[in-house]
Amino acid sequence: MNFKKVGVIGGGTMGQGIAEMLAKKGIEVLLVEKTPEKLDNAWSMIETSLDKQMEKWALTQAEKKLILGKIQKVTHFAELGSCDLVIETISEDPEAKKEVFAQLDQVCSSSVILASNTSTLSLTELASSTKYPERVIGLHFIYPVSKIDLVEIIRGLRTSDKTFDQTKNFVEETVEKRGIMVYESPGFVTSRIICLLINEALHVLEEGVASAEDIDDAMRVGYQFQYGPLEMADRFGLDSVNAALERMFREYGELKYRPAIILKKMVRAGSLGVKTGEGFFKYDKDGDRI
Repeated sequence: MNFKKVGVIGGGTMGQGIAEMLAKKGIEVLLVEKTPEKLDNAWSMIETSLDKQMEKWALTQAEKKLILGKIQKVTHFAELGSCDLVIETISEDPEAKKEVFAQLDQVCSSSVILASNTSTLSLTELASSTKYPERVIGLHFIYPVSKIDLVEIIRGLRTSDKTFDQTKNFVEETVEKRGIMVYESPGFVTSRIICLLINEALHVLEEGVASAEDIDDAMRVGYQFQYGPLEMADRFGLDSVNAALERMFREYGELKYRPAIILKKMVRAGSLGVKTGEGFFKYDKDGDRI
């Protein structure tokens, strides 16, 4: 199956990254947001990302223009009927996601694959809001999308072999990333393991064992992590990490998933990491550490 046109619902950090990555691969992208204002902001952030790459000589002006030309701004789901695949990337709210899938069911033919970029939610539950649950699958891209060459492909209870095979082909042949198959389980593989690492680092910080800087250096330098666990949490969004841990705690009922108190305090204070400019560390408007 040739994937020539892909819909991306949600213009947040992940939606922007996925749209930009697909456009770079020459795929026509329909980027969807609730309002023209949110759509313009998402477009602006993608353009800023491309500008930063141009500054580093990783991209030319002509290439930037070509990439942006592949991304079409859309505010109505009806236009997604012409897509080969639709990827939902809105916030981790099961009811909101189910509403999106129910709407997609009305405009997309049964041959269109419906994917969710969820990191913790049940694909089986999301698929229950559609007439064709066999064409619903999980595509969990990891931030930053352009730099991480791994995608978790998650099968729900009703996901068909055909849907999985076509999606795996899309991941490995079209966007040229490594796809791993995951059977539905809260947190899948990557979120389940990385959130536990982050949570343990938070406990170490709470106990005063080491400073945030030293905890991150220990893992970044000692174990060759790109980012330490606390900066990783800042980049994921502390609210997103907290929500993922809370959900896994509810699903598994094991204390190891209970979010550290310091994480809850930071979220309540509105210090969410890169998106607010301050978390465990401070960041400029481009997301670089200050």
